[in-house]
Amino acid sequence: MKQSQLLAPTLREAPAEAEIRSHNILLRSGMIRQTASGVYSFLPLGRRVLLKIERIIREEMDGIHAQETLLPSLQPLELWDESGRSSDYGPELMRLNDRHDRSFALGPTHEEVITSIVRDNVQSYRQLPLTLYQISSKYRDERRPRFGVLRGREFTMKDAYSFSSTYEELDLTYTAMAEAYHRIFTRMGLRFKKVEADAGTIGGSGETHEYMALAAIGEDTIVSCTCCNYAANLEKAGYAAASPNHSRDGRQEPAAEPQIVTTRTKVHTPDMRTIEQISDFLQIKPREVIKTLLYVADDKPVAVLVRGDHEVNEIKLQKALGAQKLDLMPEEMSRELKLTVGYLGPYDLQMKVIADHAVTVMTSSVTGAGEKDHHYVNAVPGIDFTWNETHDVRNAAIGDTCPLCEAPLSFERGIEVGHIFKLGTKYSDAMGATVLDQTGVPQVPIMGCYGIGVSRLLGAVAEQYAEEGMMHWPVSIAPYHVHIIPVSNKDEVQMQLAAELETALSVLGLDILVDDRSERPGVKFKDADLFGIPMRIVVGRDAANGRVECRLHTDEVEEVRLESGSLSDVVNIAKQHLIPNLC
Repeated sequence: MKQSQLLAPTLREAPAEAEIRSHNILLRSGMIRQTASGVYSFLPLGRRVLLKIERIIREEMDGIHAQETLLPSLQPLELWDESGRSSDYGPELMRLNDRHDRSFALGPTHEEVITSIVRDNVQSYRQLPLTLYQISSKYRDERRPRFGVLRGREFTMKDAYSFSSTYEELDLTYTAMAEAYHRIFTRMGLRFKKVEADAGTIGGSGETHEYMALAAIGEDTIVSCTCCNYAANLEKAGYAAASPNHSRDGRQEPAAEPQIVTTRTKVHTPDMRTIEQISDFLQIKPREVIKTLLYVADDKPVAVLVRGDHEVNEIKLQKALGAQKLDLMPEEMSRELKLTVGYLGPYDLQMKVIADHAVTVMTSSVTGAGEKDHHYVNAVPGIDFTWNETHDVRNAAIGDTCPLCEAPLSFERGIEVGHIFKLGTKYSDAMGATVLDQTGVPQVPIMGCYGIGVSRLLGAVAEQYAEEGMMHWPVSIAPYHVHIIPVSNKDEVQMQLAAELETALSVLGLDILVDDRSERPGVKFKDADLFGIPMRIVVGRDAANGRVECRLHTDEVEEVRLESGSLSDVVNIAKQHLIPNLC
């Protein structure tokens, strides 16, 4: 490919909206351009990377006998009514009506469509197990699109769906898919972790795992054991039960001396509304305070008690309550209920009260007094106040230990790039999909679903491999494998040697980009840094002497002498460093 013909509008400076390095490098290298908020066009270089990601995915999906389909993005809303998700999915579901006033949705996922196809076209257990997949555009009306292609409103996703006769068949498919995902992300050069996860809006009651690309800007927190293989998303993470004197920073506090329990006492705490303010004012640690937080679960008020150094895990709380919907209580509602927010305590609350396990083992605490500018000290849980139910409703925190081996837990950030689910019969049952079993009796097929964020992977890899003003694409997904740069396109010797190099390397099956533009060398090299092509060959003044410079994603430049017109040295470098990584 001649670079003079390539649409790659590079930028010398990053646009203001590029908050993170992947967004920065993708814009500056001319791989993407924003069309609307959360909607991006992929220009030729970006599209080439996407296609190579898709090729790896297709090879691995086909390798486990999944069959590719292409399903419509425009989905009749009546299918979502059948599954019960039309109201559950929320405002992220993009809805529209056609000229006949028939309701549709732009598909964020395709469980309903694929289930309807299997329902109408698969009749016998002999046709199972069956796994179907597609790579297509998806749509979600994100409240806050951000970070370029990492969180958009239109994106490319690989979604696969399996149908099995038995749970044993589902287990085999799930394992095969998990292994395929490991190969996909490894082939792409991604640093990732597989973690336990929550099923979210997809649903299902079975096992589910996420694949997280490790990145400091990731929106998810990965909780993993420093000793064993336990790893989970923060929303799912468990931890070993801690003793009352186990501090958040991981240190074991000295056991308190036996004391005579003092009486709960009200103290004046003027304008002290936050945990930090209360702790500083009373000279205590945040873990000695109890927060009383207000929620609305399916239109009913709920109070939640957690330690001052802990955070409520709303997913755990929602599941503990068995609620379809959970939100923080609006200020208007708290005013109507005459609740003093900021000084609220667990006293005389006319609603269900949920206590986190850590609260129930506290021997004394500081709580809000339910009166402005006042708190209680020496309040004893279970004596001075009680609760209706106790559950694990908090996030794992620094200092917690592994639920499996009790070694310390570690925390890091990640970008979700893949998610696999055991759905069970949630969709097939709701939508009336059945097949005949060995005895001729209708049975409901057991489902799994498996997603990969294809366009998100473009951003995740860029986040891991970008530097200041420079990109280093892994060989397997690089837009081109070799970037040949003649310093002067007016030098016939340089251009002739560049053409010979292009021919010799193309024979190896490598993708070659030749910068034949009439630009200054500095401009060419800056663009080459942005493109991040794995192997760079600079053809300069020494071309007449049969010498070129080779660089392989490092600052180290190797001068290669082409003896007697032979290009074998350059070819051997490509064979050694590029060919083994193509697959």
